[in-house]
Amino acid sequence: MEKVFLSSRLYFRQLVKEDWRDVHGYASLEVVSAFQSWGPNTEKETMAYVDDVLKDEKEVPQTRYVQALIDDGVGRVIGAGEININSFLHRSGEIGYILHPDYWGKGIGTLVAKTLLHKSFTELNLHRISATCDPQNHSSQKVLKKVGMTLEGRIRHHMRMNDGWRDSLLYGLLEDEWIKG
Repeated sequence: MEKVFLSSRLYFRQLVKEDWRDVHGYASLEVVSAFQSWGPNTEKETMAYVDDVLKDEKEVPQTRYVQALIDDGVGRVIGAGEININSFLHRSGEIGYILHPDYWGKGIGTLVAKTLLHKSFTELNLHRISATCDPQNHSSQKVLKKVGMTLEGRIRHHMRMNDGWRDSLLYGLLEDEWIKG
């Protein structure tokens, strides 16, 4: 299984079925899902997520790329990075990331986002990448700004949450901006 190193300890690799327990270690936490339309996950929901990722990897053409983030020091999944291709014609996609809270505030989210952008522009030949986040998720906003993404606007009632609708902030980065960056 190919490893893509983000640092001396952290690397991406494909998610495997057995990773569900590590994924559940963060997906079952309320603090992790606070800004998401899912969760906190039950074991069954986490297993279904992993199954969906594995199924999507086999689609032709592939439009969803999910990478497990591994901390080699502890030998387990500590998060994930995801790229979704929205349009092959327009060469556009979206990135997303999630981390176990033990790894928050250490620059890892920024490292993950940079790696996802690199893959998006170099390997997947995309022209435009977007990302969305909850307006209250200030940490995610900082990550998106640090990697050079531009705040493009607010999408009203973008996601249905357990307690109603949530707006999202929309960030974007173009291929030529990334190259200059």
